[in-house]
Amino acid sequence: METEFHTIDKLDLQVMSALEVDGRASFSRIGAVLGVSDQTVARRYRRLCAEGGLRVVAMRDSHALGQDQWMLRVRCAPDNALAIGEALAKRPDTYWIGLASGGTEVLCLTRPRSPGDHDDLLLGKLPRTPRVMEIRAHQLLHRFYGGVNGWVRKLHALTDEQTAALAPVPVPAAGPARIEAEDEPLLAVLERDGRATYPELQRATGRSESAVKRRLAALLGSGAVYIDVEYNPEIFDHPVAAVLWITAAPGALQAVGEALAGHDEIAHASATAGATNICATALARSSADLYAYLSGPLGRLEGVQHVETTPFLRRVKQLTYPLAAR
Repeated sequence: METEFHTIDKLDLQVMSALEVDGRASFSRIGAVLGVSDQTVARRYRRLCAEGGLRVVAMRDSHALGQDQWMLRVRCAPDNALAIGEALAKRPDTYWIGLASGGTEVLCLTRPRSPGDHDDLLLGKLPRTPRVMEIRAHQLLHRFYGGVNGWVRKLHALTDEQTAALAPVPVPAAGPARIEAEDEPLLAVLERDGRATYPELQRATGRSESAVKRRLAALLGSGAVYIDVEYNPEIFDHPVAAVLWITAAPGALQAVGEALAGHDEIAHASATAGATNICATALARSSADLYAYLSGPLGRLEGVQHVETTPFLRRVKQLTYPLAAR
């Protein structure tokens, strides 16, 4: 059963924001910047993990790696939507799965690592799944916001000085972003726990600790991998989430996308191929606040021609892990 997170204060927000800046920063470094002890940071971190769904994980950046990303809209019979969503959640190439449209649609972000994975899902498994009525696949062409830029920073819990003090020292990339076969044991650990210690990574890979440090620094420096945080947005008093399918005039596409990236409500925005040309995720405190955003900042954007709003009924999977049934 899911544990309710009753209160979250400024320090909780600061700890999460610090982890979004540098997910591998030590508790002592975070404490020094925030003006609290490392024990206090550790206690807040453990509580956020236990009650708020906080996890620090390594993510492969599909955009940097030149890999396709797709947002799927799977329309199905209401009594099958949850089962289909849970089946998709078990796949390692799926993220951010939710039930929408009153429980008749499954929304799913997928990052196939090969054309074969893509074909297996879109041309093989899903079309043969009973009670799947329609599949619409939107390829993500360009990211305006999301990925390494997380939504927590839009809560403005840290000052610019604190953010700069926490930011890791960039390591110049020695070449293009790429992941080698020998990196898989390293990433397998970091995708479960982005804060895994170097001795843990050494044991998992069989490499020396110095070699592990160099390779991880190279992966992060090239942009092939980034450290992200995942959490339940409800702990921030933003329980309402919706996917926005936006049609912008072709000449205004870039300007609309850049404007969306600056809106505090937007957690992710990408240009897409398909019937609409922008897909965005909005978070709000209430349905009234969502309406205020749709009719206000979004509605006033020049170049926006049409918006379809698909509220989430419930989330099935976060970035990397399925959520417990409620």
